[in-house]
Amino acid sequence: MTNVAVIYYSSTGSTHRLAVAAADAAAAEGAEVRLRRVSETAATGRPGSEEHAASVADIPEATPDDLQWADAILLGTPVHFGLAAPQLMQFINTSSALSIQGELLNKAVSAFASGSAEHGGQVTAILALHNAICHWGSVIVATGSADPVLYEKNNGNPYGASTVAGNRAGFIHPENAGAIAYQTRRTLHVAAALKAAEGVRAAA
Repeated sequence: MTNVAVIYYSSTGSTHRLAVAAADAAAAEGAEVRLRRVSETAATGRPGSEEHAASVADIPEATPDDLQWADAILLGTPVHFGLAAPQLMQFINTSSALSIQGELLNKAVSAFASGSAEHGGQVTAILALHNAICHWGSVIVATGSADPVLYEKNNGNPYGASTVAGNRAGFIHPENAGAIAYQTRRTLHVAAALKAAEGVRAAA
């Protein structure tokens, strides 16, 4: 069985909905799943943020143990000035001890994002998270362009699923749910291959 951690930060709910879709897709594939939210570090003041925080209070907060436990990791973020949210980056900053010890080597890691505007930084936020994945020594899993779902009207980048939420708190397009499900399955397949290869190496 593959262990999957879906770790995300969401202010008003769009990234949360992508994360839930990822967790559901992983569970449907028979994976052991941990859905984990990153804690808030400061009030954002964005409309709907207080209501969203109250609605997800029962979801456990992410810890470095979730990274160590997982074979596959999906990281989700809203766009903050073209970058990943500082709340998620603060969590990633807690991973140094694991990273330096090589505990995150060869894990399959993928990233997804939500933003308010088309071409508003979703791709750059995903690519910024790829930088952290490189420091972990993990394997970046991109969506690529090989599945029909990626050509649906509201999808369309090869880096990771993303949504254009506009000013609609908690909104994602149905096509985006399909894209994140495909991305999750792809990440699981890569994680399973890496895990199998490690088993062969250990047995040699």
